[in-house]
Amino acid sequence: MNIITQAQQAYSPQKSIFRIGKSAEHQLFSDATKKLQVTSSKLPEGFAAFAEAIHANRAIWSHLAAQVADDGNALSKDLRARIFYLSEFTSFHSRKVLRDEATVDPLIEINKAVMRGLSGTEDR
Repeated sequence: MNIITQAQQAYSPQKSIFRIGKSAEHQLFSDATKKLQVTSSKLPEGFAAFAEAIHANRAIWSHLAAQVADDGNALSKDLRARIFYLSEFTSFHSRKVLRDEATVDPLIEINKAVMRGLSGTEDR
């Protein structure tokens, strides 16, 4: 199972990680993804804005990791583990992107997969 498939499965239509509505979660990921796309297109001159977008995206995923690490979280252990893994991957890959050792594309694709899962349009 690849990272994009894990993101899609983690966000099937009936599941919500944040304690907010799915539409708000979708908007949060949409905003972060748009910032990643826009700022990455303005590199290298816009590196500061790009770094801020990477940090904001990583903050979302760090918050998710904290949510699923909570023993009181109602999601299955398997799902919680997969979401935690995606958070770890996002953090690790973000560092590589900031060091110009990798592209931002996987971070954008993961976020898009999450949005498809939240909207119920996942490709299975």
